[in-house]
Amino acid sequence: MPKKWKAARVISIEDLSPSVKEIILDIEGEEIIDFKPGQFVTFDLPIGEKRLERWRSYSLVNPPNKSNRINLAVSYLEGGRASRFFFKELKTGDELVLKGPEGMFVLPSSLNKDLVMICTGTGVAPFKSMIDHVFNHDIPHKKIHLIYGSRTKADILYREEFEKLAKKHPEFKYSIALSREEFNGYQGYVHDIYRQHYGEKREDICFLLCGWQNMIDDANKYLKELGYLSDQILFELYG
Repeated sequence: MPKKWKAARVISIEDLSPSVKEIILDIEGEEIIDFKPGQFVTFDLPIGEKRLERWRSYSLVNPPNKSNRINLAVSYLEGGRASRFFFKELKTGDELVLKGPEGMFVLPSSLNKDLVMICTGTGVAPFKSMIDHVFNHDIPHKKIHLIYGSRTKADILYREEFEKLAKKHPEFKYSIALSREEFNGYQGYVHDIYRQHYGEKREDICFLLCGWQNMIDDANKYLKELGYLSDQILFELYG
């Protein structure tokens, strides 16, 4: 059955970094939004005439919370119509039109393998939803390793929350790769980190990838070169 379009009211707009805003909305006419961590919503934005010009999809940052409230992380792309709208025009109290949540990039049905979540930029959004859901509900799981890539320290999203989780839960590991600054003695890309930790093929592991196409393509290539199979690699493209 096709997803219906719904109205959503902007509750707040905050800066997460110099190039990312967190937008919180309430979906009107709904008491509880039912979704799986990792899913996304699609907006019909007032930025063009053709559907492909207007539709934009964003993963939910928050886990299911028995409410009608959703959190999004929206990045700025120079020259982008949607970027201009979200960063220059959208205001608290405005009404948007969206459909969803939907999507197949969700947690495996059984968390009986280690999860390695590899992302860049706002590609961390679905992983934050998944990770918070697992720990909020004490869902049985193996090890979870979040590998996050960005350019500089100022661009890191949700760092404080993930660092607190890593201190509280020894089975959760949080690694950061910055391409333009040194961080904890390292400067580079996410690929270096997972190849270092998972260079020897294992059967008891599942990789989840989220980010720009170049990162996804490279990670797919490198993981398969290490011997990992396609069914061990799940991914969601951004942009």
